[in-house]
Amino acid sequence: VQLQASGGGLVQDGASLRLSCAASGRTFSRYEMGWFRQAPEKEREFVAAIRWNDYSARYADSVKGRFTISEDSAKKTVYLQMNSLKPEDTAVYYCAMDRVRISSSGYRIDYWGQGTLVTVSS
Repeated sequence: VQLQASGGGLVQDGASLRLSCAASGRTFSRYEMGWFRQAPEKEREFVAAIRWNDYSARYADSVKGRFTISEDSAKKTVYLQMNSLKPEDTAVYYCAMDRVRISSSGYRIDYWGQGTLVTVSS
């Protein structure tokens, strides 16, 4: 499985961005996809995840109400709509896929995509 993330960029405080992560290669009937981020000199942290078959989603408290994860099953793509961005959202964002569940720790996740940089200026 290959995961291709895109959509990062430089925006101002309060702006919006939408990240995309397209999956290719082997497919699974049940899995989850999600997003993590890592800011400079900080540990990687869970952002959001979505279950493919029932679209149930969960979020980190820090982004709840501002970010929305969604998916297009036909395109095998997951999106992260980020609204009301803050400077503290600045990080490299990574998409991930797991055949069972995206653990919030990021531990033992099956597949990772490359990162896409989001920079929010104040």
